[in-house]
Amino acid sequence: MLELTVMLLLLADMALFGLSLLSTCINIVALQGVLLGFYAIFAQWHALTPRLVIIAVISASLKGIVFPYLMRRAVKEANVRREIEPFVGYGLSVVAGLAFLGASLWLGSKIALTAAPLHPFAIPASFMTLFTGLFLIMARKKALLQCLGYVVCENGIYMFGMAAVGEIPVLIELGILLDAFVAVFVMGIVIYHINREFDHIDSDQLNSLKG
Repeated sequence: MLELTVMLLLLADMALFGLSLLSTCINIVALQGVLLGFYAIFAQWHALTPRLVIIAVISASLKGIVFPYLMRRAVKEANVRREIEPFVGYGLSVVAGLAFLGASLWLGSKIALTAAPLHPFAIPASFMTLFTGLFLIMARKKALLQCLGYVVCENGIYMFGMAAVGEIPVLIELGILLDAFVAVFVMGIVIYHINREFDHIDSDQLNSLKG
């Protein structure tokens, strides 16, 4: 199950490079959040504690239910369905995704950990998720996709922590989740105001506000 979870996470990352439909991207990011909850449980199956289960359930609920709900509301309010003209085209994005995958595998092989991760692709998958989020932030015009990129980045950080140290302290994990929740909530408000002022949610048009 741990191997299946890691492979699905990698496939979800690759899918985000080539998709333009916002609702599908939101569903994939929601799936990532649920998979990370399962990963946290499967990775510590031999020493599972109630605290770890509670953190995993809270994390999966926020990332798999709450965040996607807020984002779907933003999509509905903005009345937009897909990213039409990204900064980086989708064909080139897929090529970039393959390059990031190669770089993630290379970085994963170079990092020496005190304890070997339970799955050999766990560290590369965390880097790949982090790179995917950063790419979405930089290569997409729609503010909503950039917001999704932030959540994907947090997913990568979460997975790296689980793979590297086995268990993230509860205060750190809850702090990260709170930061991500606030970021998504604020971005929802920003998306609403961008759409109200410009009749679209292309973040590059914010340059027109410069005095």
